[in-house]
Amino acid sequence: MRIHHLNLGSMREIDSLDGRPAARAVCHALLIETPASGLVLVEAGLGTDDVTRPGELLEREWTELVEPVLVPAETAVRQVAALGHDPADVRHIVLTHLDVDHSGGLPDFPGAQVHVMEAELAAAMAEAPSRRYRPGHWAHGPRWVTYPGTGTTWLGVEGVRPLAGLPEEILYVPLDGHTRGHAGVAVNDGDRWLLHAGDAYFYHGELLREPASHPLMDIVQLDSQVDAERRVSSQEHLRSLAHDHGVAVFSAHDPWELSDYLR
Repeated sequence: MRIHHLNLGSMREIDSLDGRPAARAVCHALLIETPASGLVLVEAGLGTDDVTRPGELLEREWTELVEPVLVPAETAVRQVAALGHDPADVRHIVLTHLDVDHSGGLPDFPGAQVHVMEAELAAAMAEAPSRRYRPGHWAHGPRWVTYPGTGTTWLGVEGVRPLAGLPEEILYVPLDGHTRGHAGVAVNDGDRWLLHAGDAYFYHGELLREPASHPLMDIVQLDSQVDAERRVSSQEHLRSLAHDHGVAVFSAHDPWELSDYLR
């Protein structure tokens, strides 16, 4: 499998706490080329509807808070094409959750199967429209594939499971707390496991043995969590995966993590 790291939506500029230059927050996503399952997109980011009609698709308070740049070239459909692929070949989209900045690109891939945790889809359907969940992102009727929060134990994390129709090198990893059905996506690149942790944490300092949070990003994190205890537990699992098992963990919005993969 070939794995591409993408930014599907730049947002407001934030300062680093470890001497690195300030940078805009990102929507870190993966495009995975598989031998038998076509193209697999992990996260959908912000889509063309969000860019062209933000006042209609996005909630005003959210846009004022995160200051999305809304550049057409950053949408997944444009980036897939720029890599020389037909966007119609994106057969699967795996979401960590259905927040606005993770699901906005779904309408750009109407034929794709969309993988999401059962609890997450239920929460989105019950709460939308809200700042968090925007029904315009699934008004086209996605081909949902849902999963319960049960499975096997993987490197000490319970409830992990393979995804229907995808290679065994791609796993769903429950990481509750940020939302009701939040999950990470683990991908084996042939040498090691990568883990897209979504919004289970926001700043790379939180993965340290002695965690260091980011003042600005922590405001967003604490404001958006639905279960503080489970969020903290999920972060403990992530630190163990990173330090005890050699898993390359990264979050959805940390720009410095993404830059390390794009070197």
